[in-house]
Order: sequence, then C-alpha cells, then structure tokens
Amino acid sequence: MVAVVTQEFPISSREGDVGITRLRNALMLFICFVALLSLPTPLLHAQDFNPSLTVGAGIQASYSHTENTGTPGLDQFSLNHARLYFSGDVTKDISVMFNTDYNSANNTMQILDAVGQFHVSPQVNVWFGRFLPPSDRANLYGPFYANEWSVYTDGIQDGYPFVFQGRDNGAMYWGDFKAGSATVKVSAGAFDGGSATSSSSLIWASRVQIDFWEPENGYYLNGTYYGDKNLLALGGATEVQSGKTASTVDFLMERKVHGGGAFTIESEYARYNGLGGYDANYAKSQGAYGLASFLIPKAVGMGKFELLGKYAIAEFTDGVTTGTNPSYRQNTAEVNVNYIIKQFDARIMSFYRDTRFNAVKGNTWQAGVGLQLQISKKIL
Repeated sequence: MVAVVTQEFPISSREGDVGITRLRNALMLFICFVALLSLPTPLLHAQDFNPSLTVGAGIQASYSHTENTGTPGLDQFSLNHARLYFSGDVTKDISVMFNTDYNSANNTMQILDAVGQFHVSPQVNVWFGRFLPPSDRANLYGPFYANEWSVYTDGIQDGYPFVFQGRDNGAMYWGDFKAGSATVKVSAGAFDGGSATSSSSLIWASRVQIDFWEPENGYYLNGTYYGDKNLLALGGATEVQSGKTASTVDFLMERKVHGGGAFTIESEYARYNGLGGYDANYAKSQGAYGLASFLIPKAVGMGKFELLGKYAIAEFTDGVTTGTNPSYRQNTAEVNVNYIIKQFDARIMSFYRDTRFNAVKGNTWQAGVGLQLQISKKIL
C-alpha cells in the first residue's frame, strides 16, 4: 500500500526540504504574531467598546501633452486614480483598513489595501493582509501624498516588486521608539513572492528610519508636510528574495518658513540587484535623485503657490539577453508649479518632465496639469 502511494506521489528530497522550509516559515510567522500580541498590555476590551467607521474618496485627474522622439505629439485627458477608503476600529486595539483604486490599464477597480491592524502600543503594531511592505519613503507616501506630480517616472523611486500599486500580501511588525531626542521607526515582515515576482519564495522586507527633529506618527509617510513639521529624517530599507536584493536609502528635510511656508529637500539612492527595478530587460539598476521645493507663505486667493524642482539619474546594466540589451542611462528633470488649497485634500499641480536616454530608448518630454481632491468623514 505504501509502495503504491510512493509511486503515484513521488517526493524528492529537495521537494521535501522545500516543503519543510515553507512549513517552518509559516510556524515562525505564527509564533511571532502570537508572541507580539501576547505582550502584557491592556488588550481587547471589546465588551465596552463601540466600533467606528470612516469612509473617504480621492481622485487624481490630468491633462498632458507628450512628445516622444520620432513620433507625433499626444494630447490626453486621464483619470490617473480614483480611490475609495474605508477604515475603522473593531476593538480598542484592532482596526481594519480597506481601500480600492482605479486601474486605468483595464478600466477596473482593484483592491489596494485590505489589512487587519493590531496596535498594542506605539512600539508594537502587527499588520496582516495586503498593504505597502517596508520599503522606501516614496512607496510609503504613494501618489496622493507625494510632493511632486510625476512620481515613479525616474527609474529610481519605489522599484520594489508588488502586486498592485506598491502593495503585496503578507504580515509585518512595526513600531516607534524614542532614542533621546530622536524617534526610531522600525518595520519588518514577510510577503508573498509568487504574486509579486516569478519566484514563489517569500520576500523578506525591513526598514529603519530615524526622525531627528519632530516625529512622523504612523506607518505610512508623506513627501512633504506643507510646513506642519520641522523634519529631518533618514531611512534605509531592503527586500530580499532567494539572494536577490532591492535596497534604498532616503532623506527628507523640511523647515517651516515664517508666515506659513515651507522649504523641503528630498533625496534617495536605490540599487536593484536582481529584484525589482523599472526595466525587466536588465537584472541590475541603480540611481539617485534630489528634489527641492518651496511653499510660498503668502496666500493667493484660496491657496498658496509651491515651486518644485527635481533631477534624477538612473543606470541600467546586466541585460538579461547578452548582446541585445546594452547598458544605458536615464536622466530625468521635473519642474512643478503647484497651487495648494487644502494640502493633500485639494491641490492643482502643473508639471513639466524631460526624460533623456544615452542609448536604447528615445527621449521624451511631457507637460500638463493635474487635479487632486480627497474627502473623508467618520460616520460611526
């Protein structure tokens, strides 16, 4: 009987090792999850707690004119994003976040975030579901909380693998710790590889960030605080899958300007070594960018003007097909003149982006104007 089963379901020693490894990973995640939630804290007072619910929506729409080398210009109106937000507290220490976003590639709404959040204390938070893994600041602020309009077009920002809009399915721990006058934010987790890459191995992700001046509360971040904070932050992140890596170091400084303005500097260095990146034809890429903006203090009408400039250099090497994928460099320059009405809830952003390549691809430039609006309301 055993021999028949062995013939019909052969299991090599390698497959057995893989199975044992995956089972061990699952047990480790479960044990860590339970251990964190079992820390001695006043937890789960569901009997005397009324659940809450907040709903919201956000849109980004734009008009742009694009010129590519050797092709006619393109004028286009686009619905870049249309999001629905839902969040609420199940108990004092357990929350749910569920968000959707419009996918312009196939004209459908897709799941953006779907996550159960256990917030035992500022130092102990556990998330489980679909959300942004520990990664660079650019991924953690997304298009709605970025400072510039043409985010994720420089070949550098947020080149980590993902399922949809930077998200992946997994589990994560994160916490904020005081270290003298600074705040240290740490996060680490494991994420599904099969849905984000061609490999079924888990993706391990981690990030450490130090806020030297004022702290940034919560897990998700901003690209600017429009003068609400004096901020000096340095962060580093890495993701690893089967020896392949994606690593970034990011920096943000913001100073309040008298009268309600702000001066902001943001930069990042990224290196994608077999994992992630912007061009699937190349195994490795690296680059850096610098961004500076100034929010003019004096209000004009219902808002304030912001001036912004950004420059980035990215290099792509180790072509997948030898001889047909020569290395190349991408230089990207962007200028924005933005009108900030209600920070991230209402802003109009005019933009110009010039992208040049020294080989492989043709140069392109784009100019246009974008509108962003968001609303939210607590209904329970």
